[in-house]
Amino acid sequence: MPIHIEIIYALPTHQRLITLKLADGSLISDAIEASGLLHQYPELKGTSLKTGIFSQAKSLDTPLKNGDRVEIYRPLALSPMERRRVHAKRQKQNQQSTPSKTAYTA
Repeated sequence: MPIHIEIIYALPTHQRLITLKLADGSLISDAIEASGLLHQYPELKGTSLKTGIFSQAKSLDTPLKNGDRVEIYRPLALSPMERRRVHAKRQKQNQQSTPSKTAYTA
């Protein structure tokens, strides 16, 4: 009996949502291959894909169930630690470039 699943890949500018009918016992890797996303987005090839089902991290060899939504996660541009560092540096620069408002009394 076939199963019906969705596979989604979100980019900064748009997202791709594909509905598939697969054979019972199909894996996440089978769904990604059947979706054609590897051909449409060559940057996915040769990378270790991070995937999940309904926001729960799953490996490529996870069997699918009817109604699953497979998500392909993009790598982070910056790690959370590096992002905090950049933000703190910007905050510090903004504070240094803004003249302090000190009241002078005579």
